[in-house]
This record gives sequence, C-alpha cells and structure tokens, in this order.
Amino acid sequence: MTDDDLLRYSRHILLEEIGVEGQERLAASHALVIGAGGLGSPVALYLGTAGVGRITLVDDDSVDVTNLQRQIAHAMARVGQPKAQSAREAIAALNPQVQVEALVQRADAALLDRLVPGAGVVLDCCDNFATRQVVNAACFRHGVPLVSGAAIRFDGQLSVFDPRQPDSPCYACLFPADSAPEETRCATLGVFAPLVGIIGAMQAAEALKLLVGVGESLAGQLLMLDARSMEWTRMRTPRRVGCTVCGERRQG
Repeated sequence: MTDDDLLRYSRHILLEEIGVEGQERLAASHALVIGAGGLGSPVALYLGTAGVGRITLVDDDSVDVTNLQRQIAHAMARVGQPKAQSAREAIAALNPQVQVEALVQRADAALLDRLVPGAGVVLDCCDNFATRQVVNAACFRHGVPLVSGAAIRFDGQLSVFDPRQPDSPCYACLFPADSAPEETRCATLGVFAPLVGIIGAMQAAEALKLLVGVGESLAGQLLMLDARSMEWTRMRTPRRVGCTVCGERRQG
C-alpha cells in the first residue's frame, strides 16, 4: 500500500475492524454490479471510493434526462450515453485507481456464468423480476454472495443471499420464479429520489462488509423501509422447502 493509498483510505484504516489488512482485501476484490441506475449509482460510487480494486458494471440502458432526479452517477453532459459507461466515468472522477469494466448488455445466464465465478460479491441493482431470478440462480450455482436491493414509490427492501452459508435462503425462496408479480416501473409509479440512495448505500455497505469479512450480514433477513414514516421492518427469511434454486443445490 502506497503513501497515497494510506492517505486516501485513512478513515477506513482507522477503523479497527478494517485497518490496513481490510483495505488491502478490498483492493484485491472484484464486485459485479448488475444495473447502473438508481440503486447502481450509489453502489458503484461507494464501492469505487472505498477502494474495491475491480468493479464490473452491467447495464444495457442509456442515460435519460428523467434519470437525473435520482441516478446520481449520471450527469446532463452524459445524457444519451450508456449508463454503464457513464457510471465508469463517475467512478474514475472520484478514484482513478479502481479498474472498472463497463458492459453495455443485458445480464443473461451466459454472461453471468462467465462473470459471477470471478466476483467476490454480486450486487443486484436491476429493476425487473426476470433478471433478478437469473442473477440469483447464477450466484447460487457458483457459490457467490448476492446483495439484493429494490425501491419503488416510497418502499424499499434489502437482503443478502449467501450460498456459502448452509441455511441461507436465496431470492427465489422469498419470491418464487413461478409467482412473478406484476412489473412495477418508476416511469408509471414514480420513486422518491433519496430512497434509491438509502437502499443503494446500504447495499454497498453489505458488500464491503462481505469483502472485508467484518460484521454480520443480512443473510437470512429481509429489511423493508417505508420512507413515508422512515419505519424499518425486519423479517427472518428461512429457506423455502422445495425451492428450485437453493433446494436443488443443497441436495446436489
């Protein structure tokens, strides 16, 4: 670790739970971020400023002026640019030391089977149910922890699904693929701007804890936020008997 690194990350290094060793673990880590929009923006920025050595951003969408109300990694000058590339520029402006790969494509099973095994953590910041299921399946197939967040209107949720823990449920335990909800989009229902920042920042925090190996993750728990009252609800989430994702993996 260079003198510049010691200065840049000094506030992390001062933390007994992180220190130089923890910061070096972050520098050697690889985080895979699915989605570079409302949730992906604070996730990407915090992972970058915290010194995660490699970040892969996957998003097939482009920056639109309506995104700027909440997607803080983007700017007016980058309207029309792919979101993954725009977020890469935002990270570079804050921490040019981080290696960022921007993939302008949809996260399908084939891409995830290539990317997930090389990641230390995956962050699901997408906005559609089908992709969430594919990401979840890939993480449990390859044994990589998944930090999942969602936000719509004034409602947010956050959880960690960790296949390294024998009793950890997966996303499909809570939201089975065969019971797909009606898709809810910001374009039709709206979203409270700071909500995605709150949930995204917490996703980044859970990911950093997992990469450093500090604290207790949210595996086996679901946090839900009602931003109208700023009331948090915490639920225990056991594995679902007969789950087609983690149930099959456990038997195999």
